[in-house]
Amino acid sequence: MSEAEVITRIESGVGRITLNRPKAIHALNRAMCEAMIEALLAWREDGAVKSVLIDHAGERGFCAGGDIRMIAESGAGDASEAKAFFKTEYQLNHLMFEYPKLITAIVDGIVMGGGVGISEPADVRIATERTTYAMPETGIGLFPDVGGGWFLPRLPGQTGVWLALTGARLKAADTVALGIHTHFAPSESVETLKAELLAHPADPKGVADRLAGDAGPAPLDAHREAIDRLFAFDTVEEIFAALETDGSDWAQKQLDILKTKSPQSLKVSLRQIRTGATLSSFADNMGMEYALGGRVVQTHDFQEGVRAVIVDKDNAPKWSPADLSGVSDASLDALFAPLPADEAWSPL
Repeated sequence: MSEAEVITRIESGVGRITLNRPKAIHALNRAMCEAMIEALLAWREDGAVKSVLIDHAGERGFCAGGDIRMIAESGAGDASEAKAFFKTEYQLNHLMFEYPKLITAIVDGIVMGGGVGISEPADVRIATERTTYAMPETGIGLFPDVGGGWFLPRLPGQTGVWLALTGARLKAADTVALGIHTHFAPSESVETLKAELLAHPADPKGVADRLAGDAGPAPLDAHREAIDRLFAFDTVEEIFAALETDGSDWAQKQLDILKTKSPQSLKVSLRQIRTGATLSSFADNMGMEYALGGRVVQTHDFQEGVRAVIVDKDNAPKWSPADLSGVSDASLDALFAPLPADEAWSPL
């Protein structure tokens, strides 16, 4: 039982999902997504299950993302394994998003990439002082998938664009202030919180409201005006120009960060978010991200980003094209083109 990478069970009227791959900070693989889907489908019509709780074993974090090394190895070939993973992962994201019962996610520690995908659709999202949230995909030649095209543009102002492009890491005070997480609880009270959720399975929000603490002042508040002003453009070139013109230390720091990211990823991510803002359903967004993901994992920049950050760990990727001017609208159009009907993503 304890060896399973995902432990699912019903306890006191709560469907419990515990991520159990601690050595990899619970990085998601296809089998883990399938296990979660199986449980959620079984519980959907089960009157004994009043709500769902997703948490993790061990101390290191909630979920560091997807199994990037597998995705890169697959992308270096025909990408069939990567596409199969994305299809299943996105079906899980969508199942959670549309789920008829309340889902609570306790994101104590690292929550990035795929971890955001399985916590952001939850109704109650509880962060602790150990929470570190990020969508760092532009640093490995990818884009903020798992629903980032839906959630990020719906954050206040241009904060979603800033998060997507820079890969900035936020602590709980900022994530709660932005609405990424709904509640804050100190890590030492998490076990008490879980016990109360089991004691009141039909009212997870009431439990969280009652036991939540104050995450403290949000450091990002000081920069919100600048973010909304400088990241409001529809091209990455205009954002770079605005940051250069601004001249403040903060703006210069953001520009320096952006210059380390994949130019292709920056342009893909901005278009993803601007497009996602216009879509009327989460499923449409996941269909867009699936078409995009299957192509992006086969590009030079994703292969090179994974080599530099995850395989060789030299953190010196050689992006190609090396600057924004080399990433044409035509190349973006090709990455974003809808898939033929027989290859397109669909919900469960």
